[in-house]
This record gives sequence, C-alpha cells and structure tokens, in this order.
Amino acid sequence: MKNIDPICGMEGHIKAHGHYFCSEACIRKYEKKHKLKKYCPECVVTGRRPWYKERLYIVGMITILLFIVSYLTPFLNPLFDALLDYVKLIWWAVLLGFILGGIIDHIVPREYIQKYLGRHNKRSIVYAVIFGFLMSACSHGILAIAIELYRKGANTSSVIAFLLASPWANLPITILFFSFFGLDALLIIGSAIVIAIITGLIYQVLERKKMVECNKCGHDTNHTFSIRKDVSRRWKEYRFTKKNLKEDIKGIASGSWSLSKMVLWWILIGMVIASMARAFVPQHFFTAYMGATFLGMVFVLILATIIEVCSEGSAPMAFEIFSQTGAFGNSFVFLMAGVATDYTEIGLIWSNIGKKAAIWLPIITVPQILLLGWLFNFLL
Repeated sequence: MKNIDPICGMEGHIKAHGHYFCSEACIRKYEKKHKLKKYCPECVVTGRRPWYKERLYIVGMITILLFIVSYLTPFLNPLFDALLDYVKLIWWAVLLGFILGGIIDHIVPREYIQKYLGRHNKRSIVYAVIFGFLMSACSHGILAIAIELYRKGANTSSVIAFLLASPWANLPITILFFSFFGLDALLIIGSAIVIAIITGLIYQVLERKKMVECNKCGHDTNHTFSIRKDVSRRWKEYRFTKKNLKEDIKGIASGSWSLSKMVLWWILIGMVIASMARAFVPQHFFTAYMGATFLGMVFVLILATIIEVCSEGSAPMAFEIFSQTGAFGNSFVFLMAGVATDYTEIGLIWSNIGKKAAIWLPIITVPQILLLGWLFNFLL
C-alpha cells in the first residue's frame, strides 16, 4: 500500500507535513502529536479528495443501487431480502460501535499505549491485548499504529499480540459480533485474546533465543510518564463548561466519522458479499465444502487467506457460513485466519520488523486457530 497515513495506516490522499493522510481528522492528530501548525491551505486545494470519490460514498451508492434494483427486479428479490435482513441485524451494533470508537479515539491518548508496550516482560503481552481491545481500527488500519509502536520501543512480541487482538477483540467489532452470534460471540472474542496472548508469549521465547528480530529488546525505555498522574491532572484541569463540552462532542463526532470512513465501506462490502452468498449460492455448496469437518475448515482457511477483506467486512461472511452450515468453528477459522495469514500484515511485518518475525506468524497461529475451530465444531 503506497502513501500510508502515519496515523491510521490507511491509504492517504491528502498531502501535508511530508506525509499523505486519509482524512483531516488524522492530520489534526498528527499536528497535535508533533505540536505542528495547521497544514497550509494549498495542501487542501491540491490534496483533498472530492467527497464523491470517497470509498464510503462510492460503496454506499453501489449498495443503495443494489437495494433499489433488487427490489424492482423479481429474480433479484432474494438479494433484497438478504440485504434488508442484514441491515436490520447490524445497524444498531455498527452505530454504537462507531460512537464508542469515537469516545475512545477522543479520550484515550496514544501515550498510554506506548508506555506499556515498551516494557519487555510478560505483562507487556497482557497490556498489548488490552490496548488492542481499546483501539478502534480495522486490521489494515491497525498496522501502521503497531509498526509505529515498534519503532517507539515496543518489542516484537507485544506488537504481534497487539496485531492479533486488535481486529477481533476491539470494542466496535465486539458489539458487531453480538448482533450476529449472540452470547456465542464471547467465544470468538475470548479465543482471539487467548491466541494473541499465547502467540505473544511464544514470540518472547523466540526473542530470547534470537530466533526473531527484535531491535528494541534489552533496551531501557523511559517509564517516568505516569498514566495515573496524567489522568488525575486531566480531571483536575477539566472544566465542565459549555465550550469544553461542545469541543468534546465535536471531537467524539469527528473520531466516529473518521472511524466510519475507515471501516464502514468494508462492512458494506462484507454485507453485500454475504447477502449474495445467501441469495444465490445453494445451501448444499456450503454443506459440501464448508461443513463441520477438518476438510471444511481447511477450505475456509484457504478462502480466508485469499479474500483480502477488512475484519469488519469479514464478519457478515463469517455469520453467513455459520447460518448455512451451523459450523461455528468454521466461522471462527474464517475470522481469525483472515488476520493470521493476511499477506498485507505479513508483508508489513517482514519489511519493518524482519522476515523471521513475519514467517513465524502463520506457523504459530494457524495450528491454534484450527484446533480451536475443531473444538467449537465438536462441542457446539
């Protein structure tokens, strides 16, 4: 991916401060972080993508067009029914996820994350998973954040745990999973956390044996920054005035909108693909090739590896696999394998951390994913 936004990791199209940004919200964060003045007016004129060229607008218009055409065309009515069912199922979860994501984006400083991922001990793995839960970005958007953390002092094992936990254990996607799977979503989230922790701990062993690259391992980092004192200071300094509340609401709305532009178009793509599968793919195809067997899991694993879809976009397709086959384990494999075997993620680890760190990722994670998938199919 060229012209990567240094804040969110998506492809940038607004040139400012020597980088390309995907939105003005990311530019504001970059300026605040580096204490820079607002980018020059000519950057807006030459770099801003017209609103009608935004991915969200394009995908949104195509989705609306599909709704209209499928409603008016009799043989496409099954597609309309499937699209409508998905909208009814997930609209509240998507909306709530974006609102909570905006709150986290506005309130939780990135310095909190950088502080604890820079500690080279087992607790850093737990911290990585916790902060991965708090991050509101898709699997592609989280990559640049993880690499930035590595460059600022996080060890390789923490970065890997952070990457594995973020797409599936973060708050917005957790809410989306509950709309699809009900309480069984806890199994997906819990398993994602377990895989992230186990993989992170294995990477720590590999670090000690120098079997993976880790430029920051063994280096002392500055831990004088106190989150407790910073929270206390912020609380004491904050004034519940109309101006401050207005700015906070604006900041939360900006964060929610920035997050929606990053992932909502992926959700729509996933919803359309899943709806088409429900409407036009015979059920016996799912049963024959994606059933609750080991070969079914392997087929789903290959499918997840080939399909390059953001985590939020994979959720509807995973639910469709479950609804058609009843194989909960296969849905889990589709979700987790899409991250563990994603060539964008592996390539970025290869180029920024090292080839050994990248190669070990699927070697360590895929057996865990298949084992848990088999257990889910066997027990549920």
